[in-house]
Amino acid sequence: YNLSDMRNFLVASLVVAFLFVTVNVSVAQVLDADFKKEVYDKDHVPKRIPPPFQHVREADVMWSRTVWRKIDLREKINQPLYYPDEGPLGTRLSLIDLLLWAIDNDGLTAYAPDDPANEFKLPITRNEIDERFGASIKTQLVENLETGQMEEKKVKEDAKVNEVKEYLIKELWYFDKQRSVMEVRIIGICPIRIFYKEEDVDREDPKRKKLFWIYMPEARKVLASHEVFNPFNDAERRTFDDIFIKRYFSSYIVQESNTFNNRQIETYAQGVDGLLEANRVMENIFKFEQDLWQY
Repeated sequence: YNLSDMRNFLVASLVVAFLFVTVNVSVAQVLDADFKKEVYDKDHVPKRIPPPFQHVREADVMWSRTVWRKIDLREKINQPLYYPDEGPLGTRLSLIDLLLWAIDNDGLTAYAPDDPANEFKLPITRNEIDERFGASIKTQLVENLETGQMEEKKVKEDAKVNEVKEYLIKELWYFDKQRSVMEVRIIGICPIRIFYKEEDVDREDPKRKKLFWIYMPEARKVLASHEVFNPFNDAERRTFDDIFIKRYFSSYIVQESNTFNNRQIETYAQGVDGLLEANRVMENIFKFEQDLWQY
């Protein structure tokens, strides 16, 4: 071979090697694209930090009222808080799944729901929460495949998170005279489990059980970093914090602060009368604000 042929051979070898590397990289990119479900990386919501509330001084609060509301997840507007009801779906979680995850992994504190004052003073463990879910360890008779005899075996049942169909929220309405605004702050969230006893075959007597209280200011960080399904736009997913702060939910008042702090509306008004009483409480709050101004 002369020098020219050798040069041509080297050039051809480099071109073949370059094409081989390029093809391998392209194949790897195609394979990675197959496993990538989104066209772009979604990092806006996971990195979101909840905006802080306006600082309020005690001297500026000239009036306040504490009320308790119930959110029924069977209403259509509230369904983004309920689904997915059979565990995580990609990055999507139901509200109860997110709260339980935060209790297990993010240090979120759960408080006993039996405190009449609901003042978030008695923390409870995850085992206590499982017991309230009916997921405690039970003894069952299981057949031994080797001997054919029935033997007692301890089995821990899974918590049925899809039984959480209501939430109780505690909120404070107050008037800030420094800024001349009526505002509301959610203080706590309590999931309510609706279930039927085993002997209630016809499911005629639903039972309700409060599971735990979550202090809202402590939970805002995790609520603001997890998205909620938006039925109108997949590119603009709201967060759980958005839903609560911007009031994207339907609810009704079940209790207001009173002398004994334990008088619920259902104890003296039920059905339509109970809804009318709830509307009366909310109307009184709005009337107080309107009566401050002269038109």
